[in-house]
Amino acid sequence: MNSKFSKIGFILAVAGSAIGLGNAWKFPTLVGQNGGSAFILLYLFFTLGVAFVIFLAELSLGKISQKDPVNAYKILAPSNKKLWSFAGFVMIGAILVVSFYTIVIGWILRYFFFSITQNLSYDLDHSKQQFTTLIQDDFFSQLFCFTIIFFVVFYTVSKGIKNGIEKLNIWIMPLLFFLLTLMLVFAMSKNGFTEAVQFLFFPDFSKINISSILEALGLAFFSLSLGVGTIITYSANLPDRANFISSTLSIIFINLLVGILMGLIVFTFIFEFHYNPNQSGDGLVFISLATLFAKLDFIGYILGAMFFLSLIFAGITSAVSMIEPFTFYLINNYNFTRKKALLYIGAVVYILGILCIVSSLKATSFSILSMSFFDILDFLSSQIIMPIGGILVAVFVGFIMKKESLKTLFKPYLKGFFFELWYFFLRFISPVAVAIAMITAFMK
Repeated sequence: MNSKFSKIGFILAVAGSAIGLGNAWKFPTLVGQNGGSAFILLYLFFTLGVAFVIFLAELSLGKISQKDPVNAYKILAPSNKKLWSFAGFVMIGAILVVSFYTIVIGWILRYFFFSITQNLSYDLDHSKQQFTTLIQDDFFSQLFCFTIIFFVVFYTVSKGIKNGIEKLNIWIMPLLFFLLTLMLVFAMSKNGFTEAVQFLFFPDFSKINISSILEALGLAFFSLSLGVGTIITYSANLPDRANFISSTLSIIFINLLVGILMGLIVFTFIFEFHYNPNQSGDGLVFISLATLFAKLDFIGYILGAMFFLSLIFAGITSAVSMIEPFTFYLINNYNFTRKKALLYIGAVVYILGILCIVSSLKATSFSILSMSFFDILDFLSSQIIMPIGGILVAVFVGFIMKKESLKTLFKPYLKGFFFELWYFFLRFISPVAVAIAMITAFMK
C-alpha cells in the first residue's frame, strides 16, 4: 500500500475531486437563475445539513476500516457482512462517470488547441456548428483528445496516493487558482464585471421556489463527490492525527470559492457582450464563451487558452479521484499490483469511452431507450448509483455501525451535543433529503 496523504495533500485531493466541470457551468448558472446569493445561502445550508453530514459518514467508514468501499462495509458490519459488502460496489458508478467525463475533458482539450491556434469562431452560429461538427463528425479528434486525457489520468493513479494523486493536486490546484485569479483581474477591468457581481451576489428571494430548493440540494450532494466510494477510499489514507472536521470545512470553502470565481469570470464576458446569462452546460462553454474569446482577438485567445486549461485541470483532478476506489479494491481483494488493477479498469473505461464517442456520431449514432450511450452512463451514475450510494452510507453508519466506534473517532473534534446533532441528521434528515432529490430527478 502507498504511503498516506499529508494533511494538505488530503484537503487538495478531495477538493480536486469535488471541483469539477460543474463549477464552470452548472454552479454559476444555477446561482444566476435562482436568486443570486439567495441560492448560495440555500446551497450552503444543504451543504452543511446534508452533504457535510454524509461526507463525514463516508470519511468515518474509510478512517475506521482503512479499507476500500467493499471491504469497509464488510469489516464494519456486525452481521450480514457479505450482503453489506455489495453496498461498496456503488464505486462502479465512478467508473461509469470517468468513462464519459474524460470524453468531455477531451472536448475541452480540443478547444484549448483551438485557442492557442486562434481557431475559435467569431460568429455564434459558426461556433455552434464548430461544436456540432466536433461531436457528430470528428471521430479522430475526439479519440485523440480522449486518449491523451485517459493516459494522464491513469498514469497519475499508477503512481499511487503520495507520488501520484497528492503530487498532482499539490501542483494543479495552486495553478488552477493562479489561472482563475489572472482571469478575474482581467474581468474586473470590464464593464460586465459589475453586472456579474449583481447577478451572482444580490439576493432575489422572489426567485426561490421548490425547484430552486431541490436544485440546491442536488448540487450540494453531487459537488462533494459523494456516493461512489471516493471519500471512503481517500479517508482510508488520511493521516492519523488530521483534524478531519476542519479539513472537510476547508474542502467545502475551496469548492464554493472556485464556483464563485468561475461565475464572476464567465458572466463578466456574457454581460460584456450582451449574451444570454441563463445558458448552461456545453452551450455556455463551447459556444457562447468560445465566441466571446474570439471577439477579444489576441487577448481573447490567451484568456480562452487559460480558461480551457483551468477546466482541464479541474476535470483531471476529479477524474483521478474516480479511478482510485476500484483500484484500491482490486489491490486489497485480489492482491493485484497497482499497474495490473489499472490495466483492467483502463480497458473498461477506454471501451466505454469509445462507445460514448461512437454513439454520438452522425454516421454511427445509436440509442437505447431514446438515450445515447453517453446519456445512459450519465443517468445511471448521477441519478441512480450516486444517490443510492449516499443513502446506503447514511443508513449503514447511522443504524448498523456501532455508535461507540464513531464516538471514539469523533471525540477529539466533534463531541457532546454537536456529535449527537450530526448523528441525528445522519439517521433521519440527510438520507430522506437525498431520496427526495433522487425521486424528483426521476419525475422531471
